[in-house]
Amino acid sequence: MTDKSSIAAGTLGGASVRTQQSAARGLWSSRWVFFLAATGSAVGLGNIWKFPYITGENGGGAFVLVYLGCILLIGIPLLMAEVMIGRRGRQNPDGAVARLAREAGANTKWRVAGWLGGLTGFLILSFYLVVAGWALSYIPTTLSGTFSGVGGDASGELFNGLLASPMRLIVCGTLVLAATMLIVGFGVRGGLERSLRFLMPGLFVLLLGLVGYAAVTGEFLQALAFLFVPDFSALTATSVLIALGHAFFTLSLGAGAMMVYGSYLPEGTSIAKTSVLVALADTVVALLAGMAIFPLVFGNGLEPGAGPGLIFVTLPIAFGQMPLGQVVGGLFFVMLVIAALTSAISLSEPSIAWMTERFGLSRLKAVLVSGGLLWVLSLGSVFSFNLWADYQLFGKTFFDSLDYLTTNWLMPLGGLMTVLFTGWVMKEQTVRDAIGIRHGGLFRAWWLLLRFGTPLAIVLVFLNLSGLI
Repeated sequence: MTDKSSIAAGTLGGASVRTQQSAARGLWSSRWVFFLAATGSAVGLGNIWKFPYITGENGGGAFVLVYLGCILLIGIPLLMAEVMIGRRGRQNPDGAVARLAREAGANTKWRVAGWLGGLTGFLILSFYLVVAGWALSYIPTTLSGTFSGVGGDASGELFNGLLASPMRLIVCGTLVLAATMLIVGFGVRGGLERSLRFLMPGLFVLLLGLVGYAAVTGEFLQALAFLFVPDFSALTATSVLIALGHAFFTLSLGAGAMMVYGSYLPEGTSIAKTSVLVALADTVVALLAGMAIFPLVFGNGLEPGAGPGLIFVTLPIAFGQMPLGQVVGGLFFVMLVIAALTSAISLSEPSIAWMTERFGLSRLKAVLVSGGLLWVLSLGSVFSFNLWADYQLFGKTFFDSLDYLTTNWLMPLGGLMTVLFTGWVMKEQTVRDAIGIRHGGLFRAWWLLLRFGTPLAIVLVFLNLSGLI
């Protein structure tokens, strides 16, 4: 994209120019496909791996209630803003923010908000692939009956054995990366759209099947009470901030994914309605994951607050003890890989769109460059569990450092810059026209929340991380 065409888009209001650029870039074929794509981006390891264990660690129902409030009051407004910037700018996150800054007569240095989002998504994907590789490795391990009759120590040793084998981690992570790059290499409709039409319905079918199995064979009522009956005595200030941080993580906010997916959204689609549906679907998947996992955990006398090892250490013990545990366990990890793949696809797209639009690379070349860089960077996460385990930065391994930096700092920082740009730099009438909220009262409520409530919540996260609260 040349500077002249960018300036023209901003100066003329951009309607006809953006339409032509949209056609050249490719668009989702329908609102339904965008819904699948955005939901696929949001639904991932955060829902099925992270949400259950942080819920277990933070007391269950009260934490879920606070988390739902964070999704409603912070997650949805920011999601709408990111999708709106993407569709209005019709470029990768970096270029979209720069274009809208010019349109508002502001400094184009605001483009760092989009650039930071793309970088954050790229860094997350580098270690996300490694965790997805764990799930891929566990499919044949579970189906073969390896977990039959194992106890806590044996299950822990099996997981530690996987982490101690760099070759297994590299092979599994590479397979996930190859599948991701193959899909995105075919473009918006040929790759992203076609794959998501099958992956997302498949994920929901598997998840519902596992919930049904858990309801029949596990302690389902105990799990429902744990998830939905709030015990506020178990809730702490830290729990509230963890819920807020997870609202960012689970909706892929501050990672560039929703901006670039929004740039493929056809005109006339209601950003507000679609964003609410995406957040609702994402939340339902997280709750269904809890309803699939906790009945099995309680039914086998296991600990719900087992931490990050809940999925890879604690749950396999249950699979090894239950009827048809090999098949159910295998399907569970298939579902986990599908969830990881749909998010990996979205996290890879911002960097690929950036290279094609900023440097004029063909999509194939951008995919190869991006995939090669991701593979090299992922080796740092692989080796942090074995060969480089003794090398730490500020007391953390390479894997933990990337996770901490991106999840706790870069994603909230990107989100903060996005809401400040939308609420304080873009013109209110421009945002009103672009966002698609026709009811004046609803728009005013969203606008005030975006300008004041969401930034305040993000600042509280930073103050907590800094140890000031």
